[in-house]
Amino acid sequence: VQLVESGGGLVQPGGSLRLSCALLGGALDDYAIGWFRQAPGKERETISCLSSADGSTWYTDSVKGRFTISRDDAKNILYLQMLSMEPEDTAKYQCAAELDGDYCVDGAMSYWGLGTLVTVSS
Repeated sequence: VQLVESGGGLVQPGGSLRLSCALLGGALDDYAIGWFRQAPGKERETISCLSSADGSTWYTDSVKGRFTISRDDAKNILYLQMLSMEPEDTAKYQCAAELDGDYCVDGAMSYWGLGTLVTVSS
């Protein structure tokens, strides 16, 4: 299984971006899959997760109401739509997956993408 992220870049505060994560070698709906980010000088944090069990979603408080996780099972792609972006959203964003997982726990995800950089700056 491979995960390949895309869609990062430079965006102004208040702007939006959509990240994509293509899962190769498996079926997206068999995995708990989520988005993680690591800002410069900070620990990696889990920001959103989509469960394989029931498709339920989870968001960390700092992105609730601004970010939306979704997936296209036909294309095997996970998305993260980011709105009203803030400088604090600047980070490397990675997707990660765990087969038959219910949650996205950083230390328990078996598959990771290399990441895509997001910079929020004027």
